[in-house]
Amino acid sequence: MNLTSIGAAIAVFTGLGAGIGIGVATSKATDAVARQPEADGKIMKLLLLGCALAEATAIYGFVVAIMILFT
Repeated sequence: MNLTSIGAAIAVFTGLGAGIGIGVATSKATDAVARQPEADGKIMKLLLLGCALAEATAIYGFVVAIMILFT
């Protein structure tokens, strides 16, 4: 195993952080809707925005890992 493989493996760990972040955000959004159902639309908009940003971070890490392996 060479250093590029180790670097690519570390870059892929951004997916782990994104998964945890999305899980926590979904949990908090569910709690918020349960406490205040009339704010459902606003909460869901913010949840989707946050999930999209977290997922983008995971995709960037994956792209970096692919670039490390093949360049």
